[in-house]
Amino acid sequence: MKGFAQRALVADVLDWVRDVTGCLAPERVPIHELPGRVLSEAAIAPIDVPSFDRSAMDGYALIASATEGASLYNPLSFAIAGQALPGSGFPGTVTGQTAVRIMTGAPVPAGADCVLPAEHATENDGRVEITLAIPPGKHVGRAAEDVGCGQQVLPKGRLLRPQDVGLLASLGLPEFPVIRRPRVRLVVTGNELVAPGHERDADQIFESNSLMLAALVSRDGGLLEARAPVPPVRDDEDAIREVLARPGCDLILVSGGSSVGSEDYAPTVVAELGELLFHGVAIRPSSPTGIGLIGDTLVFLLPGNPVSCLCAYDMFAGEAIRRLGGRPSAWPYRETRGVLEERITSAIGRVDYCRVAVCGETQTRISPLALSGASILSSTTRADGFVLVPAELEGHAAGTEITVWLYDASAASSNFEAP
Repeated sequence: MKGFAQRALVADVLDWVRDVTGCLAPERVPIHELPGRVLSEAAIAPIDVPSFDRSAMDGYALIASATEGASLYNPLSFAIAGQALPGSGFPGTVTGQTAVRIMTGAPVPAGADCVLPAEHATENDGRVEITLAIPPGKHVGRAAEDVGCGQQVLPKGRLLRPQDVGLLASLGLPEFPVIRRPRVRLVVTGNELVAPGHERDADQIFESNSLMLAALVSRDGGLLEARAPVPPVRDDEDAIREVLARPGCDLILVSGGSSVGSEDYAPTVVAELGELLFHGVAIRPSSPTGIGLIGDTLVFLLPGNPVSCLCAYDMFAGEAIRRLGGRPSAWPYRETRGVLEERITSAIGRVDYCRVAVCGETQTRISPLALSGASILSSTTRADGFVLVPAELEGHAAGTEITVWLYDASAASSNFEAP
């Protein structure tokens, strides 16, 4: 066993990650699989939406000039020539003496240029009396008023929301090209690990990192090679070599066996199969983090301690997955500002990732939860978020206003009682 001779700076590691990660090749996927995907090209409308003038009301299609003078004291009468329904328009032409009964969304018949709402009309013996004059275009949705043929409706790089997919469907597109999702393999090593639901010995622990990592990968747009929890790989060089050498993925996350102990084989195997670019990073926790390449596959060696594993993923691996999948590089965490209640001490040249609690309504107060205890996963569930101490600072003094990245996506706290 030996310590790290030197540790890479976080900034240098991030520069390298950003330099080697670009969008993967596009693929065409069916429209029902588009939510959450990233467009590889701009979406251009091949048709007008709507493609015909349609009624915005239930009522009667008329010629506006024929309604002039209509009022409660001067009702005007028109013969009902027929009706127009959604998907079944009226085949004839409206004249100055006729009206067509029409439903919302139905095509406006030829000749008509307005729709009178039904509450201003009374039917009797095949005729309709109206009591309101209507101007041209009233209650008519014009062709292409939503989208015009040839119009760009969504830009390249758009992370598709449900309403975006609805818009693409309205254009009649059954599929669309999007950035391929990065395929991610989870590898968890350790003789002491047992998958949840299995029997364990007194000196073993239940494996949790693969489940945490699987959720993070899915959040960041990655496609898991296998569902978590994954079977732990024993601390054996040949077993680790076999799982790392297997082709078929864009990125491998290895949890555990990443340091410099006698059974930390993963760094040696990565160096043997490819190239170990970094091993040891100036960050607390997560200093044993390693990053390498096996062929074109990125390999992130994450510490086995749960908090360190989360920190290393947040700082390095998560950004790589988002970039490969065409998503924004930035953390998918909401930011807030607050005043630090206790001093956080760090060391020049090292980045500190500190779990914090956030409280206060009129003034946000921030309290550090733990500066050590990388194996205490529950500290991240008690935490509302984290703050960073940059490498150029010796810490943050009490009373300093700082930025917090919140684990919860919404403003509401996850610590609530159900009614």
